[in-house]
Amino acid sequence: MFSRIISTLLLWSVVLAGLWFFGADAAIWLLTLLTALTLHEFYALTEKMGHRPFRWLGLGVSVLMTAAPFYLTQYYSEAEEFAGLAPALLALALVVTSLAALSQRDNSNRVQTIAATLLGVLYVPFLLHYLTKLILLYETPAAGLVPCLWVIAVAKFCDVGALLAGLAFGRHKMAPNISPKKTWEGAAGGMLTSVALGAALAYFFPDYLPESLTPAVAALVALVLAVTAIASDLIESAVKRHADLKDSGTLIPGIGGAFDLTDSLIFTAPVAYLIFLFLS
Repeated sequence: MFSRIISTLLLWSVVLAGLWFFGADAAIWLLTLLTALTLHEFYALTEKMGHRPFRWLGLGVSVLMTAAPFYLTQYYSEAEEFAGLAPALLALALVVTSLAALSQRDNSNRVQTIAATLLGVLYVPFLLHYLTKLILLYETPAAGLVPCLWVIAVAKFCDVGALLAGLAFGRHKMAPNISPKKTWEGAAGGMLTSVALGAALAYFFPDYLPESLTPAVAALVALVLAVTAIASDLIESAVKRHADLKDSGTLIPGIGGAFDLTDSLIFTAPVAYLIFLFLS
């Protein structure tokens, strides 16, 4: 627990320091790095299951999918011009992976190779790139950065609240076959933490968030995102359990790998983008 707390504080310190000095660029660098590391660990899990994905192909697509929309908009006036970039990259990944599988895999694992490679790209960078799209949703990247941070804080502090509430009050298992330590009491604590934090940030920093995100609306949105984050976390746990591993890696003391850090954000990112698109 102590190492988890220290790691969490250090991670937030690095994020905030990076944003202070480099602004939205730092957010994109960190997101691109964490997305690539998450995909790298996801592919390691699929290899543990016996599959052979094209790791470097997937990682290349991941970097482009996460960072390219942001930097291309620095040279063009309308971000909407690149709305179809991620789906196009996904389609290109399917074509290249299929051709590579025909030449580098035998009949026994070609389909599995294509499926594992494309599932990784779709599940990790395609979903997480909606955080990039959220930053680009507003007039300037700086304006979009705060809603993006709000979403990340709401999702990640749901994890913290769930952990603490589960330790203090956890009695009823939520999904014992997937994640034995998760409880309904912990989930309720995580949701309450997200709602309180989301509403508080909207109350104290209204000038930095969209006008439509009043404290009441923020509480409702935070609740939706918290439920989504819990579901996203459970899917990652299911993947790790299928690979017979407790953590996806050992990159971050007390937390695990990059996948253990981004797990609650993967499903949350597209849901949050759609919500803020509606609110904007």
